[in-house]
This record gives sequence, structure tokens and C-alpha cells, in this order.
Amino acid sequence: MNKGIKIVTIGGGSSYTPELIEGFIKRYDSLPISEIWLVDIPEGEEKLNIVGGLAKRMVKEAGLPIEVHLTLDRRKALKDADFVTTQLRVGLLDARAKDERIPLKYGVIGQETNGPGGLFKGLRTIPVILDIVKDMEELCPDAWLINFANPAGMVTEAVLRHSNWKKVIGLCNVPVMMKMSVAELLDVDPKRVHMDLAGLNHMVYGLNVYLDGELYTEQYIDKLTSNDSSSGTMKNIIDLKWEPDFIKALQAIPCPYHRYYYKTDEMFEEESNAAKAEGTRAEVVQKLEKELFELYNDEKLAIKPPQLENRGGAYYSDAACSLIDSIYNDRKDIQTVNTINNGAIASIPDESAIEINCVITKDGPKPIGIGDLPVATRGLVQQIKSFERIAAEAAVTGDYQTALLAMTINPLVPSDTVAKQILDEMLEAHKDYLPQFQL
Repeated sequence: MNKGIKIVTIGGGSSYTPELIEGFIKRYDSLPISEIWLVDIPEGEEKLNIVGGLAKRMVKEAGLPIEVHLTLDRRKALKDADFVTTQLRVGLLDARAKDERIPLKYGVIGQETNGPGGLFKGLRTIPVILDIVKDMEELCPDAWLINFANPAGMVTEAVLRHSNWKKVIGLCNVPVMMKMSVAELLDVDPKRVHMDLAGLNHMVYGLNVYLDGELYTEQYIDKLTSNDSSSGTMKNIIDLKWEPDFIKALQAIPCPYHRYYYKTDEMFEEESNAAKAEGTRAEVVQKLEKELFELYNDEKLAIKPPQLENRGGAYYSDAACSLIDSIYNDRKDIQTVNTINNGAIASIPDESAIEINCVITKDGPKPIGIGDLPVATRGLVQQIKSFERIAAEAAVTGDYQTALLAMTINPLVPSDTVAKQILDEMLEAHKDYLPQFQL
């Protein structure tokens, strides 16, 4: 292939972009990129210019012939793209702060991808992603869409069900973080660890752990439950230790987000106290971002600064670069992504999005079938899948009753009455970003 690769990143003004650029620079020998287009909206132009300036300095420092383009014109950027990554946040961090704060008033967890917050992030994000897909159908019909805009599972579900676009992969850093946590607890190189991961985005379970290719699940669970520290979490999730007997009974490794479902009361209390003391996670991130962009603006800076890891999305962009590299080079390695089920998990509809280990080929991900989830995990996964499907339908139709149904069946919402109260307040709070509801 003589033509260099063209990558388009929508939401290019994101604070995560330097990690993406670093990942592409590291892989240049196997991933010969000629153009990177960073796209944003007018409200993000200042951040786009700052991040774009750093991206150009990083490429120059690496001595690579990659052209970095900055634009507010999405269609111009998409023309003939090979890979399109989406890392956008509709309504910016102010919208996330509302997602987190409003539910707390009703005694419900406020979180950007779970419960009412996850519903509203989906309602705002899905129509924008579907618009991008329409542009891609016209301008780069052979490109892959790699989405890591949250809620990634719900967004992937929406693209699979409500468009004709099948070359979509949802991506999350949680599976990578889970594997890193296992390696850390065992004090071994992550390359020696493998996990069978299956479920949904932010609802994925480690069904088995392998060390040097040998099954190690029971030994790992023993070590995990006898360890005084937690089982590994993320910057944006409070670090609460699991009940050892529960994990032994479950015989699976939950992801950090499972705390919202298995430790709902404790998580609500911790979140409420944190919101009063230091602000919601969005408000904390706003301060972090301010510091990051001051660093990015330094003309002398030509690397990804280590402070970015405090942002909470470590390994996100590296996962995206690995995925693109594996598709381009037909590596047939195993990565955990969100893709169409096609029978890989028996109790989930074939046409739905799941998060599962896949063999990554030039034709995209091929899920590694597991038969079915253990009975202890299956019901919760099915309930969240129902929520995602109905939420995606509400996002596309703008139907109030469908949105209420999605809100009510989410396990974090205690009743239809509370669901309606939260729905009404959040529809009003986010009305500028929800034109489909014709408020």
C-alpha cells in the first residue's frame, strides 16, 4: 500500500489527544500515517489549537513526515479517511456535571455512564455519532469508526441498530486497566497475563485469569480476596474493597464500574460526600483540565506530559492505536472491544453490541465465543442490555415515554416516580443538546 494512512479524530481538542499522538508516533514503522486531522466544534476551538500545537511539536520532535491538520469542518476532514476516532463530549464538562449532580438530589447515583447520567450522555451523544456515520457513508465509505465517546456500549448498539454502518468498534480502557490490575497484584509483567473478558461496556467480567498460559483464576481470586488493598479501580471511581466471600462466590472478576451495582448504597454515600466536599468528578476534572491545558500551551513541551494520567483515561488512546495497528496489519491478536455479538454470548441478541475478547483482523474484530455468561452474572448484563437498547431508541426517536422506560428499568433508579422526576429535570437542564425531544 503506497498511500499513507489518513486518521481523523473528532473531538480532537480533547485532553486525551496527546496520548493518541504518542501512540501513533510509537507505531509509525508498522502504521505509516501520512495525515492526522483533529476536528472540533467552535466551542472547542481554543482547546483544539492548544492540543493541535502540542501534537505538531510532538510529531516534529519525532522527526516523522506526518501532517497534522486542525479544522472545525468535519466533512473536509472525513474525505477519504481510513480510520475515524470519536472522543467527543456533547455539552462539554458542564453537561457531565449536571449528569452527576441532578440525580444525587433524588437519592440516586449520578455518574457519566451509569444510571440517569449514562442515559442522558447517550441521549446527547447518539444523534451526533449517527450524523457522523451519515457523513462517513458519503465521504469515506471504507473507513473504520473507532468510538470511545461514552457510553461506548450504548453508542455502538445505536450504530448497529439504527444505521447501515457495520464497520464500527467501541473501545474502552477498562479491560486494559483490569489486566494491568491483575499483573500488579501478581507482581508480574502484564505480557504474562491473559483474561477471558465478556459482558458489556462498563459491565464486563473477567471470567478467567491465565498466567503464562496456565489457568490461574482460583489462585488469583484467593490472592485478591486475601489482599488488604482494593481490586484495582480507576481515577474516576471510588476505591471500595470488595466483600471477599462475594467474590469467591461469584467466581469472576468484576470491573471497577460494577461497584455501582453491587455496592450502590456505599457508592452513593461516597459520591454525595465527595460532591459536597470537592465537587462532582466533572468539576474535579475541570480543574485538572485547566492545569493540563496550561502545560500543553508551553511552546517548549513536545511530549505527552505525565500529569495526563491523573485525568482518569490512562491507556484509552493506546488501546485505540493498538486496535488500528492490528486492523491495518491483520495481526490476529486478541483485544477486548465492543462489537456485534453474532452468537458469542448466547443470552444476548446476535445483533446487539457486546464487549468481549476478539481476534483483530483486517476485516475487523472476530468475537471469541464463550457459550454463555455464568448464571450469577447473566441477569444483570441482560438488564443493562435492555436499558441500552431502549435508551438508544429514545435517543433516535426523541420519544418521552421511551426515555422514561429506559430510566425506570435501569437498576440504579428505584421507581418509576423517581425516574419521572429525574427525567423531567434533566430534560430541562440539557434541552439545548436534545433537539430530538422538541422541548
